[in-house]
Amino acid sequence: MPKGEAQLRLDRFLARQLPEYSRSRIQQLIRAGFVRLNGATTRPRELVWSGDAIELTEPPLEKIENQPEPIPLDILFEDNDLIVINKPAGLVVHPGAGHRQHTLVNALLSHCATLSGIGGKERPGIVHRLDKETSGCLVVAKTDTAHRELSRQFAERTVDKIYLALVAGKLRKDAGVIEEKIGRHPVHRQRMSVASARGRAAKTEYRVLRSGEQASLIECRLHSGRTHQIRVHLHHLGHPVLGDKVYAPRLAKDFPRQMLHAWKIEFQHPTTDQWKNFEAPLADDFATAMKMTTESQKA
Repeated sequence: MPKGEAQLRLDRFLARQLPEYSRSRIQQLIRAGFVRLNGATTRPRELVWSGDAIELTEPPLEKIENQPEPIPLDILFEDNDLIVINKPAGLVVHPGAGHRQHTLVNALLSHCATLSGIGGKERPGIVHRLDKETSGCLVVAKTDTAHRELSRQFAERTVDKIYLALVAGKLRKDAGVIEEKIGRHPVHRQRMSVASARGRAAKTEYRVLRSGEQASLIECRLHSGRTHQIRVHLHHLGHPVLGDKVYAPRLAKDFPRQMLHAWKIEFQHPTTDQWKNFEAPLADDFATAMKMTTESQKA
């Protein structure tokens, strides 16, 4: 272990050294015994010191056990390495507690001959995620090589992600930057919060596109990738996302879902190195809500 990295948690140290692995994946490998610290299995939170020997063994790829389902996909781009989907609101990305079937993964297994196995049997091909109720651009890896390279780009924040959000109220500033740490809510464990004592750095840049007296359409550019980042930051700003049942339940009843759309994404193709950019058309429910709540003129 190099000098200057002492007293870091093992999972954080490995996440820094191996950007092609997500931190959650590293934690899974540690807990499953595929990481050894000084010859012994250990825990993600174990501290590491200069001189420690760390060995990580990549386990054999898990056999994908999810069942293919012929769910229609809105495909923005596809080649032998990856596929870019315009995910509809209401579709869960991968199987989990309460959602064993009818997910994007089930649809992908039906459409694609191969998917990356790095994410494990529950998440084949999944490089990043969107909330169930968020629509828009989502990138999926078909090969392990593409998955590792795309994961590296997400970890290093070189992927450009732009969202559209319909929020409550009229903002005082036409543009700004929100830099507030985000972590698990100290009381409501299903929520994230800027009040968490263990929050991690998060940065959201925003710009008002349209504004009415009751609502505003804003463009959000993410400079980090924390859970619920846009929703938490905008709620902290005093302008929660309309339809958000978790962070603004009193404002949710008039909307079919949270009005958040992953509008654009740009990244370097993992094989050709070409800079690729994609834009997902607005879903009908988002477009309707936007017309109903904002004025036609730009802010």
